[in-house]
Amino acid sequence: MEIPSEFQDEVDQARENLFESVAVEDEMLLEKYLNGEEITHDELLATVRAATLNGALVPVLCGSSLKNQGVQPLLDAVINFLPSPVDVPPIEGTVPHPTSGGARSKRKGDTTSEEGKITRPADDTAPFSALAFKVASHPTVDKLVYCRVYSGTLRRGEAVYNVRSEKRERVNRILQMHANKEAVSDAAYAGDIVALVGLKDTKTGDTVTDAKEPILLESITFPDPVISIAIEPERASDADALEETLEKLMDEDPTFTVGIDKETGQRIISGMGELHLEILTDRMVREFGVNARVSKLQVAYRETISTVAEARGTHIHKTDEEGIYGDVLLTVEPLERDEGFQFEDNTDETQIPRQYIAFIEKALEGAMGTGPRIGYPMQDVKVTLTGGSYHPTDSSEVAFEAAAALAFENAIKKANPLLLEPIMRIHITVSDEHVGKVIGDLNSRRAQINESTTQDASDTGRVSQSTQNVVNAFIPLSETFQYTTRLRSMTQGRGAFTLEFSHYEVVPESLAPGANSVVSA
Repeated sequence: MEIPSEFQDEVDQARENLFESVAVEDEMLLEKYLNGEEITHDELLATVRAATLNGALVPVLCGSSLKNQGVQPLLDAVINFLPSPVDVPPIEGTVPHPTSGGARSKRKGDTTSEEGKITRPADDTAPFSALAFKVASHPTVDKLVYCRVYSGTLRRGEAVYNVRSEKRERVNRILQMHANKEAVSDAAYAGDIVALVGLKDTKTGDTVTDAKEPILLESITFPDPVISIAIEPERASDADALEETLEKLMDEDPTFTVGIDKETGQRIISGMGELHLEILTDRMVREFGVNARVSKLQVAYRETISTVAEARGTHIHKTDEEGIYGDVLLTVEPLERDEGFQFEDNTDETQIPRQYIAFIEKALEGAMGTGPRIGYPMQDVKVTLTGGSYHPTDSSEVAFEAAAALAFENAIKKANPLLLEPIMRIHITVSDEHVGKVIGDLNSRRAQINESTTQDASDTGRVSQSTQNVVNAFIPLSETFQYTTRLRSMTQGRGAFTLEFSHYEVVPESLAPGANSVVSA
């Protein structure tokens, strides 16, 4: 691409700065640069690669996938600068079910630590291991499972072992993907990224491995959805198609979930934000031809408790033939934020037989799914089982499950339940002339300003000479609906922002929804 003459001096200076930044990473190259000698293209690439591998430099490339500009240089940079599989340490994982007692043989390059960890080198002869990092629907096959092969060799027609599901699945085809084009391969080797056909039960984040030499790789952690809408087909005849489409979208995207509202019977879809759900509902129409009606956005609240409380639950039911008896005494107490659910058993065999403890814990975990205020899931609660009683003939698993659920319900009502709302981390870039208006608007939305920094336009790569301000803040999700439109209006279309989930916080009591209300956009 020819550079306009008015920008030539600026480009030359930028290139000179680039050469200087790269040259300081290599003594021989720096000497040539200082002596005014010519630096060859190969020398430049080699130095950038070495500096990238040791973390001294981070190459930044520009382009537009929409206009197919800069895509090829980006792919070349991946090859030229990023580490190949043999440049990185062996992948580390754990031995699945290390206490199962099964003996395992020692293989080439396999090393096991005392903690049950195991490493696998990027070697074609090592036991096969791969991580499923993406699942995608496909027009002619059920789905494609994209995998990164870390070790070993996989051939078409062979079976792999899914560590999560503990099932073996056969690979019908191995595909090398080139954009939207597919090339069939007979095998996949260490370091390859391939799409596998035939893995019907494999999900994103699963480890697929050699059944005889299994390894569990570190999975991908996905955040919980924070926003929901009700969805229903436009026509009753589309109900099955909608259900099938939602299943496929859930398969592809672990941050997208589908459920049923117990009170209304409506189908509820949940995701990571307003834009996330807009994209998915648009895909239903474009890719799957399913038209659906959606409700207004709803915040995915959570509930918790703020004080310690104790309660008893007793389940007694008598019939002519037999009786049912379970009695549970427990204490609930609040945990630090994002600690989830904890269970502790302080009883002995004389109070509750040991075979019922697991069923009590299971019932409590289920009871955490519905809070006392509005019915949202609960979090950050510790339950301690402190007492109880049983009947030698009338007690059962079902009786103790019912008693535990009743005791939990009674306890959390006395523990000052609170409503939690999702708090988002917002990052806004805006020109200096509009920053005051943007910060004022954020304050009106209950945002907590974390920092506001100033950057010269040249630091951000912008052509504009105006100063750019970067505002970082925390803001309740319920205050961000339609924020894109509001920001455009305040900044004449020149403001930009990113939004990601951060944590949950207590909703101010004056703003908490009532027992039967739902906050929506």
